Amino acid sequence: MSSSDTVIRARNLGKAYQLYANRSEWSKQVLFGAFHTYYRSFWALKDVTFEVKRGESIALIGRNGCGKSTLLQIICGILRPTKGELWVRGRIAPVLALGSTFDLESTGRENVMIGGAVLGMKRPEVLAKFDSIVDFAGVGEFIDQPIKHYSTGMRSRLSFALCAHLEADILIVDEALAVGDAAFQRKCMDWIEGFRDHGTLLFVSHAKADVMRLCRRAIWIDDGRIREDAKPVDVVRAYARAMETEPDDMKRFTAV
Repeated sequence: MSSSDTVIRARNLGKAYQLYANRSEWSKQVLFGAFHTYYRSFWALKDVTFEVKRGESIALIGRNGCGKSTLLQIICGILRPTKGELWVRGRIAPVLALGSTFDLESTGRENVMIGGAVLGMKRPEVLAKFDSIVDFAGVGEFIDQPIKHYSTGMRSRLSFALCAHLEADILIVDEALAVGDAAFQRKCMDWIEGFRDHGTLLFVSHAKADVMRLCRRAIWIDDGRIREDAKPVDVVRAYARAMETEPDDMKRFTAV
């Protein structure tokens, strides 16, 4: 593959969060931050460098809090990196924290229209695909009920169905399917498998079987850095060995 096949390129990406001991310290930073620092920095990502080629299916694995979700949110444009460079080419379908951005007082129908606009879909496009979205979600007459009456699983169904109808080049899935029931999980996994035939996949999961089924490459992130980047069978084996032999070091949650 040539450089023209690259759809994501990250160079020395770093992301730091500002942690404050209390509200007063935050206020001091706002007023006097030019003269003194009143926060501690928590580096969720540290000098991450990698490339993704068009059509690749890549799993991101690692312990909770290692930086996987932060990396995906930066790629999606939800977060800005503190340092480094990121280049992305193509339309992204972000299946992140399904249903968390819905307006609880609005109906499912209204949220589909709003969510479609947020994802960059034109109103005629959403209307043309609306019946198919509702059918995929399988929420029935609840589509005209306020989202506040939906279960967590129903919200995830509607959100994933919306992302599934976005004509995207890159699909990003962040441990989002665990809240769905088994039948819907199988439906989503089958759809993701089909997406791989024409798109690029970044997939976060702690399920070894799903990683092995869907991905041809795996990146292990440990303490905000890439520890290994290879075939899924090799990375999953090394990661499983580390989980058995290496203690769960809480220092990765420490700010400096």
